[in-house]
Order: sequence, then structure tokens, then C-alpha cells
Amino acid sequence: MADAVIVVVLLLVGATATTAVAVRDPQRQALVLSVLGVVLAVLFTVLQAPDVGLSQLAVGSALTPLLLLLTVRKVRRRARDKGRQE
Repeated sequence: MADAVIVVVLLLVGATATTAVAVRDPQRQALVLSVLGVVLAVLFTVLQAPDVGLSQLAVGSALTPLLLLLTVRKVRRRARDKGRQE
């Protein structure tokens, strides 16, 4: 039973990681990256590493996508402002 759960979660990790690479829009990439962080946290928990899973949940599914979204927003705002000045 546990082996089947591990295989399913590993397949989800592979599918989510592939989707994160295939998506072209940075905002959607951040969303998929957040989902990948949650799936990895589940994998770590299933593999009996709950401390790593909690860290992954905090950093991989919340902090990293948030920083990515804020960076994309700032870059787009600067590009828009630069276009107005010219």
C-alpha cells in the first residue's frame, strides 16, 4: 500500500515538474511551482520526513512563488513605465 502511494506521488511530482517547465507565462509558472511545492511536501511526508515536508511547504509552495510573482510584477511595471517615457 505504501509503495503504491509513493509511486502515485512520484508520478504527480514528475507531471507537475514537467508542466512547470512547459508553461510559458511566468504567472502561471509561479502557480504551477506552488502546486509542485505542495506535491513535494506530500512526497516528503509519505517518505517519513515531515520536517523536510513542512519546510518545503513553507518555502516551495508559498515563499518562492510569491517572490517570483512580485519580481514579474515589478519587471512588467518598469517596462510599462519605460515605454511611457519614450
